Parts: sequence; C-alpha cells; structure tokens
Amino acid sequence: MAVNQVLPHQPELPPAVIQYKGPIEISTEEVATPPGHTTGIFSHDGEHFLIQSPYTEQEHLLDLRTLDAENALLARALARMRSLRPDYATSPYTETFNWNEVIEELSQLVRKHGYRWKETSFFIVAFRSQIPPTTVYEDLGALDKVAHAEAVASGGFLKYWFGHPDKDGRNLATCVWRSQEDAIKGGVGRGHRKAAAATRSLYSHWKIDRHRLIIRDDVKSWEIIDWE
Repeated sequence: MAVNQVLPHQPELPPAVIQYKGPIEISTEEVATPPGHTTGIFSHDGEHFLIQSPYTEQEHLLDLRTLDAENALLARALARMRSLRPDYATSPYTETFNWNEVIEELSQLVRKHGYRWKETSFFIVAFRSQIPPTTVYEDLGALDKVAHAEAVASGGFLKYWFGHPDKDGRNLATCVWRSQEDAIKGGVGRGHRKAAAATRSLYSHWKIDRHRLIIRDDVKSWEIIDWE
C-alpha cells in the first residue's frame, strides 16, 4: 500500500397467493436480464470476492456486496487494468494504464446487466517513489501487505496496482478508491502507521499525486483530472 493513499437491502414482499392451474412447463432457455435488474452485478466469474491487487489471500479480496452498483461494476472492470509502458515510474499517469480498455469493459458490463449508469467520480492516488540501494525490497513488501489488508477491511478500496523498481530504484503504486473519505479511513490502521514511520529510512524520495476519475451517465464519456 502506498503510504497515506491513502447487502443490498431486500425489501419485504407481501406473501404470494398461488393458484394451481395445471402442470407447469419449465424452459431451459436462457432468459435475458431485464433492464435495470441488478442480479449478477455483485459477483465476478461467479464469486462475490474479487482479486483487486497482486495479493490473493482471503483478507486481501474485495467483497463486491459491500459496494453500490457503480462501484462494484468499476471494480470488476478494473480487473483488466495493466501498465502500457515500462517507464511507468515516471510517465504521465493518464498515459500509463489501459484506461480505454477498462472503460470499454465497464461499458460492456453495464450493457450486459441492463444497468443505467449514473455519473460517478472516484478517488485515485498515485505514489511515486525511489529507494536507495540499501533498501531491501522484501522489507517494503512485508509492510505493504499488512497495510493492504487493513485498507481492504476498511471498505471502498476498489483497485491496487504496483510495479517493481527500475534500475534507479524508481517505482509507481496506485490505488482507486470509492471516495477520498474511504482512502483516509483506510490509512489509519496500525500497519499503515508502521509503514509511514519506515518511509524516511526506506525511501530516498517519494511523491503523492491525487486524481479524480469521472465516468458520466451511461458511460458515454470519462476523464481523469487532478483532484481539487
């Protein structure tokens, strides 16, 4: 985790009145999901828990049922997120990842579920860092893993991606959050505090950039801008 990055309610239905009118035929043909129906939005490949980072243990998985539809759909689309270039540590953020593919995947999910997407914005943190030759990268990884589990448990943590240091020790880690409030809450645990305390001794340089991802109605357009 980069330092300082920081069930749908089911209404009660009246009892049904059933009248027997003879044999019932059951069709095995696939039935199209009706528009606006959210069944299936909160599962990915048949599972409610989504791998949203390089860590695959249970405590690092995102429970899609803790999110609203927009956030669950984006989290699923972000499973396709990948770096497009080897110089990600220093390249412009909007040119570093396959955002067009992510948004296209989101658009397909929205159509698949017949969902009416409402404009939503998301909080992005980019942590740019450089480590000296004396830093043991495995030590950073151990701190990072504990902090990540804490952040997932705090809620609203949609995606975590990190690279590997280049020949000069420079690297990039990035998080996508439901909101800035979630990011702040995700950074107050003991693991995050321990990682923050180790920052000065493990890094020779670090910088935190904040961005806003805006996805407009019906996923017709999107943009990433600086967070203000």
